[in-house]
Formats: sequence, structure tokens, C-alpha cells
Amino acid sequence: MADTQRRYNAGVQRAKGLLEIASALYDTSLSNVASRGTAGVTQVDSRMGSRVNIQVKASNTRAGGVDLMLTAGGFVDALQAVGRGELSLLWINPSVALTMAYRGTGPFKQALPLRAIAVFPSPDSMAFAVRRSSGITSIKDIVARKLPLKVSTREAILPPFHGDCTMYAVDAILRAAGGSLKSIQDWGGELRTVPRPSDEVRMDHINSGWADAVFDEGVPSWANDAIANDFEFLPIDGAIQEEMLALGFRASFLRKAEFHGLEADVPTIDFSGWPLVVHSDMHDDVAHALCETLELRQDAIPTDNFLPLDLRQLVADDSESPLDVPLHPGAKRFYSERGLLNLRTQ
Repeated sequence: MADTQRRYNAGVQRAKGLLEIASALYDTSLSNVASRGTAGVTQVDSRMGSRVNIQVKASNTRAGGVDLMLTAGGFVDALQAVGRGELSLLWINPSVALTMAYRGTGPFKQALPLRAIAVFPSPDSMAFAVRRSSGITSIKDIVARKLPLKVSTREAILPPFHGDCTMYAVDAILRAAGGSLKSIQDWGGELRTVPRPSDEVRMDHINSGWADAVFDEGVPSWANDAIANDFEFLPIDGAIQEEMLALGFRASFLRKAEFHGLEADVPTIDFSGWPLVVHSDMHDDVAHALCETLELRQDAIPTDNFLPLDLRQLVADDSESPLDVPLHPGAKRFYSERGLLNLRTQ
């Protein structure tokens, strides 16, 4: 018997079609391809930007109807919105943003009822790089000498940095050393921002000689240029690292094997992972269905480690996909059914 041709009902057909159209717009003439710094790859940017909010509303009120509000990006406000039940699904980075929200640390005054659906791989670390000519040997040295550095960093430079986890982390590291981003400005320093670590303006900050320092994540996209211009990476270790670990960060290293010219492994803090976040009381069947979508579209969903999406890695709790928050029970059931859980996540 021949397979029956599938047709979605009219409303579903239009809704599904619009989602497909929206995704495909990132591969049209509205987008452009640019060099991604020194990472050896190209990057697609788009005039459409990347802030996405999708609302899927049940067309009737009969039992079983599911309303969902999905979004990507943000930090404190977005995670709090999930905790209040105003957002159904949030895709955010890095994993530590979710960890702090779940534990009620850092900018979160109380623990939020959040769970993970998956953590997508995104290998990354935080880095503080300075020119060797500055004579700086540690982050505490910057504070002790009250150095008026010219710093290339990210956008959203006004405290308390609740809109940007990168800038929250940068300022938290400086505060652990007794200073802050504002301190650097008060000492006569200057902050210049870029929208992403690999932006061409960042490369100009480094190559032109303007920047004395770079404080940012996305290290593979700018580290080689920095090293070639006589920058060195400061260790984030000791008491500073301990304060960051207490917030929920993990310890990490910038490995000399990964960056040509790096003389030794440099201790730092991890900035990896892109978690999918839901409220703890999401219905198990909905959480399970969200995992089914990952399985259905695993060949189409882009990854940040340039490898095909591996469902096993979404719950591996490895160096690229740190998972310090419990899986939603519906998600855990899905991965268990597929035999994808390891000893740490069972």
C-alpha cells in the first residue's frame, strides 16, 4: 500500500511554513558572510539581527491545548521571565547563566524554578589579555596600580550588566580583584565595545595598537591576533577564581596546544554551552516533545563546534556542554528512552 500523503491542517500548515520561511531568511541576500577573526572560518551576519520571539498559541481551549512562547538570547530578565512562566522556552548562552539562576547566585536574588532540556556544545572560556609592554602580570596588578587601560570589550558596559552575561562576568572578575570596569574608567582608562568577539573592529583594536587589553570570551576568534601582537593572557586563578566558582562558574584553561604562541596553559573560567531552558512545571509530554524536535531537526540545527549535532552530547555534561542544572523529567525520559544518558546525567 502506498504511503498516504501528509497534509497539515490549514492553520498548522501556515504556522509551520512561516517558521521555515523565517529560518531560511538567514540564507538570503539579507545576510552577509564575513571573516570570523583568526578562527579560520567565515561567519554569517544578517540585517535581521538575532533576537527571536515565537508565540505558538492553541487555536481552541479543549483539554490538551498547548501554548508556547519561545525566545533566544538575553540574560537576567529572560531567565526570570521563564521562572515567572511568561516564557516557555529560552535558548541562552553560556550554561553558567542558567546555573546562577537555578542556584540563586550572582545577579539572581533567589533560586528560580528552572530545568534544562539540552545543552548545545559551544567550547569557550573567558580571557583577560594585556600587552606585554604594560608590565602587567595579574588581574590584581591592574587594580593595585590603578592602570588607565584602553580596553576592547563587549557592549552593555553600564552596571549592573543584567542584559549581558559576558559583561557581568568581566566586571565580576574585576570586582573579585578589588576593582571594576568603572574603576578603569575612573583611573582615566577607556572602554571600546564590539558587538561580538570576532568583529573586525576588535581586530583593529588589537592590530592598530589602540588596545592595551582585551577582556572577552569567544577566545578562538581573537586570541591568535592578540598573541601575534605581543599580548599575553592573565591567569584567572586563586581567590579570584574561587569567587567565580562560588557563583557557579567552572574552572577551565586556555590550552597552549590550541593557540599558536601561547607559552603555557593559562587557568581561567569556563564560558561554554548553550542551554535550552524551561520552567520546572512544564508538562512532561511537552518537554518530551521538545526533545523530539531536536531529533527531527538534528541535521538542520547549526552547532557552535562545527560538528554535526550529536544528541548524546546535549546531555553529556562535558567540557563543551556543561550541565549543572537538572534535566526536566520529560527530557530525561526522552534521553533515557534513546539510551543517551551517561552516569552523570542518569
